[in-house]
Amino acid sequence: MNKKNVSSNIVAQNRKASFNYFFEDTLEAGIELLGSEVKSLRAGKGSIADAYALDSEGEIYLHNTYIPEYKQSSYNNHDPRRLRKLLLNKKEINKIIGKINRDGFTVIPTKIYFNSKGIAKVNIAIAKGKKLHDKRQTKKQRDWNREKSRVFRKSS
Repeated sequence: MNKKNVSSNIVAQNRKASFNYFFEDTLEAGIELLGSEVKSLRAGKGSIADAYALDSEGEIYLHNTYIPEYKQSSYNNHDPRRLRKLLLNKKEINKIIGKINRDGFTVIPTKIYFNSKGIAKVNIAIAKGKKLHDKRQTKKQRDWNREKSRVFRKSS
């Protein structure tokens, strides 16, 4: 898969996720969408800032994902915050459910994009929440890297 092609088709990205969580594993999953939701995503609208995934009856569902109604779809519109099923293999579902229930991990969507075939995909991360001191350390490291790059640019 062409990296440049994926980055240009990103619809929604959760930029705070890497600051608030330690990622243990990332997976690519399909997402069950209605026609008006696909059109709304193709228009570049949608948000996964507060989204998370939970298991229900052996399936994984995406909660709190916001995909606004598509204006040109009159009576066929969808509920913007409805539950959306993630399309994963049974083995992947069991792995995720085991991590959530036993180890205290959470499942966070990191980005929604269209792959090279035009199919909507979600990158999900199995993550553990950071404590306040971990967030401070991340911020310190980011500031230090930024300052270091400034110094090297001035000296070159």
